Amino acid sequence: MSSEQEHLKETNTEARFEFKKEEKSAFKADKGLNEETIRVISEDKDEPEWMLQRRLRALKQFQEMPMPTDWPGQPDISEVDVDEIVPYIRPDVDVRAGVDDWTELPEEIKDTFDKLGIPEAEKNALSGVGAQYESEVVYQNMQERWEEKGVIFCNMDEAVQEHEELVREYFMTKCVPPSDNKFAALHGAIWSGGSFVYVPEDTTVDMPVQAYFRMNSEGMGQFEHTLIIAEKGSEVHYIEGCSAPKYSAFNLHAGGVEVFVGEDAHVQYSTVQNWSKNTYNLNTKRAIAEKNGRMEWISGSMGSKATMLYPSTILKGRGASDNHITIAFAGEGQDIDTGAKVYHNAPNTKSTIESKSIAKDGGRTNYRGLVHIADGAENSSTAVECDALMFDNDSTSDTMPYMEINESKVDVAHEATVGKIGDEDIFYLQSRGLDDDDAKQMIVSGFIEPITEELPIEYAVELNRLVELEMEGSLG
Repeated sequence: MSSEQEHLKETNTEARFEFKKEEKSAFKADKGLNEETIRVISEDKDEPEWMLQRRLRALKQFQEMPMPTDWPGQPDISEVDVDEIVPYIRPDVDVRAGVDDWTELPEEIKDTFDKLGIPEAEKNALSGVGAQYESEVVYQNMQERWEEKGVIFCNMDEAVQEHEELVREYFMTKCVPPSDNKFAALHGAIWSGGSFVYVPEDTTVDMPVQAYFRMNSEGMGQFEHTLIIAEKGSEVHYIEGCSAPKYSAFNLHAGGVEVFVGEDAHVQYSTVQNWSKNTYNLNTKRAIAEKNGRMEWISGSMGSKATMLYPSTILKGRGASDNHITIAFAGEGQDIDTGAKVYHNAPNTKSTIESKSIAKDGGRTNYRGLVHIADGAENSSTAVECDALMFDNDSTSDTMPYMEINESKVDVAHEATVGKIGDEDIFYLQSRGLDDDDAKQMIVSGFIEPITEELPIEYAVELNRLVELEMEGSLG
């Protein structure tokens, strides 16, 4: 790594995320969305007929479904016009399935991920890494020792070709069907890139695998799909990072995530999203957990103009459990609407939801959640805790929990607090030698510590630094 890159990695997080590259593509679809666009994308990817037909059915559903506009207190997404979005850009990389050596990437793409620190992270702390640039994965690699145990980590386009039976069975059929919501249907029509992870029975991947998604072009949409299948008794930790530079035109991110947690399996899904303030982040993420399966969602969301993101888990098998930990940060002009959904469909299931939000300079955060306990899901328990921290009187924080409890033999708890950084707290820290900004940063760091302590150290440091930059108003 060059001295310039080392400087960016260690001391200048703002520069690492805000840089832009001149757009260079091998193929770029026209703006808008219609059947011809879908066929062109599918043909460019050389997909099997069944995938094309799934795309076309999803397109029809998207066209028939209304935009979500009647949710209480939802972010304003009226600017989102799919006809103004470039849905697919294939970067100029020789190997369509990506490469497994950083040196084989075009210099401008390699430099992008060097600045983001991805190659260094792969060397030090990861079992495997994938990197997506625009609409396609350009780099993918997995440590040989995991491949020898049957672990699969590849991009979704490769999985369609090389692991067709698995993809055909699981892809948007059981977990996130296109009919789930309008943006899931949009995703089903024009998805591109993303990760496929398969962990065989009784296999523990003891180092995280990571995928990084970068939007570089103005006015584009990114629609990566992540599919994780953890068989009985297996364990894996998947980390996702996202970023985009700021442009005058809006960008759209509408990814999809499907996680299948087998009996006695454990999946942790961690994400740190740092989209620019011209990006609408409208993801759909869901997991299904079988008997005694454990699902964990750890999410940090900041930077976008508007976010509507509610990872959900269906606790399908007896004894399955779910843990959600989220942090949301909203500054001037931002509306970050996040939360969680958990469906207790079996006895002895357990869920915990911990939400932390920070608002300043007139920003708005909102926790929007659903806990459903089905009739017969006896001896289940759920605990929801929502904590909000505001910097000023112009900012707002709302909590919209919804509980559907159809079983009497359950334990349900909900707690919500809203606080403002007090003058007494600041004065106390200043009396210990801190200036005003450092005092506020220390308070915020303590506030989000329950989340950062769940992340590998390098990602916890990154999240803290991103929050610090948001407090300074430095990020796009």
